[in-house]
Amino acid sequence: MSEPMRSYLDFEKPVAELDSKIDELRTLAASGSDIGEEIVRIEDKAVAALHELYANLTPWQKTQVARHPQRPHCMNYVEALITEFTPLAGDRKFGEDEALVAGFGRFRGESVCVLGQEKGNTTESRLKHNFGMARPEGYRKAVRLMEMADRFGIPVLSLVDTAGAYPGIGAEERGQAEAIARSTDACLGLGVANVAVIIGEGGSGGAIAIATANKVLMLEHAIYSVISPEAASSILWRDSSKAQEAATNMKITAQDLLRFGVIDSILKEPPGGAHRDPAAMIAATGNAIAQAFNDMRGMDAATIRQQRRQKFLDIGRKIG
Repeated sequence: MSEPMRSYLDFEKPVAELDSKIDELRTLAASGSDIGEEIVRIEDKAVAALHELYANLTPWQKTQVARHPQRPHCMNYVEALITEFTPLAGDRKFGEDEALVAGFGRFRGESVCVLGQEKGNTTESRLKHNFGMARPEGYRKAVRLMEMADRFGIPVLSLVDTAGAYPGIGAEERGQAEAIARSTDACLGLGVANVAVIIGEGGSGGAIAIATANKVLMLEHAIYSVISPEAASSILWRDSSKAQEAATNMKITAQDLLRFGVIDSILKEPPGGAHRDPAAMIAATGNAIAQAFNDMRGMDAATIRQQRRQKFLDIGRKIG
């Protein structure tokens, strides 16, 4: 399988230029030119530039990284970490919502219920999954599976990656807000451990609906916010061009949210972001998920509910 073509963000231009130079030199080397040392020198320079760039990202730059089209998505994690995965469809009220993937499988040999928003990685799959923006039936499907998991004592894993719940007329007519509220309530009421991982965008109530967990983990360059920076700037200043300013003021980065107690830990990404080494990122995420579940092993239902309840009460007290 060929390596996908690299896609660079605007602020990565210096790295893109170095990588382009490396490709040119490799072409020359393939034709017989003795330039191996020069290639190594520029490769080292490119790696150093990438490390320096990603060590000082602004909140807006992190937003761009979190949305990178080549970033590993929900199903990449499911395929790598979950064996015997069996997706279940439908909310038993209206229909199937493919924006929200839900099913049961095994994580390191133990049963687990998996919920996650899938954005898709091709035009066809993005349309199929509605860019990861779930409708009411998606959240009602999540509630159905959480209740099933609770009944059989199966822990719940949520993989969060959405710009937000779908705001279309049909979704609103079918009770989008009520569906999100019921899904959030179902998370809070679980008597089994639940772990959520913000793998890309954690947008608004659409993310909270499945991320209200005992343990919330977040990738280093992911974002988690009540509203997108673009929407916030449109509301506050009636000017979407101020999205960068909004991103900074909203405190949407993993580093800010860890300080506020909104998340429990940050998962370090490979230099240049998760999309530059998806396999390593997914493996590290798997280890972190295993540790989070192990930390709650042996807790009874009452203790699990109390721990989760206390976590969110503490967030309100700390921020308030």
